[in-house]
Amino acid sequence: MKTIKFVGLFLAVGLIAAFTVKPVAGYKVGDVATDFSLKNVNNKMVSLKDIKDAKGYIVVFTCNHCPYAVAYEDRIVALDAKYKKLGYPVVAINPNNPEKQKDDSFAKMQQRAKEKKFTFPYLLDDGQKIYPQYGATKTPHVYLLQKTAKGNVVKYIGAIDDNYEDAKAVKTKYVENAVDALLKNKEVPVKETKAIGCSIKA
Repeated sequence: MKTIKFVGLFLAVGLIAAFTVKPVAGYKVGDVATDFSLKNVNNKMVSLKDIKDAKGYIVVFTCNHCPYAVAYEDRIVALDAKYKKLGYPVVAINPNNPEKQKDDSFAKMQQRAKEKKFTFPYLLDDGQKIYPQYGATKTPHVYLLQKTAKGNVVKYIGAIDDNYEDAKAVKTKYVENAVDALLKNKEVPVKETKAIGCSIKA
């Protein structure tokens, strides 16, 4: 009798979990990404539609504390410097819960942006509502969007390049190659790669 009760309880818990845990699906290449309104480090709200003359956006989920994100900071700044003037600015979003990771608080974000002289918006995903929509799992995790008549279409998802440890040893620059292809009205050569970084702190 005890065994039957235990099995019944186990099945009941399993059913509850099945109905309450929502898997993170996120966007796939070809999907249309919805816009958002998030607070920037200058305390102003930023939406993609607010960025004038953009042909698309390099959306990067990143943060302060993660060693992988820190290793890519200069490369993210370089991406913005190279592509903003060509219509593909960087939009950085911190997806982490500051209560779980104190180094990713809004005040620390402001400090980091000032120290590194970020030339792009650095936004807080307050309430962690945006990163699940995208399906981001790591910091950094890149979503390259192209503005079209249908909306902001996802053209690339994944890593910035193939070597987080050493920028000088990079062989394939995934994001740069993808943006360059879009600027030439060509197909993105590699549409998806595995993002390498720290797990997002929910």
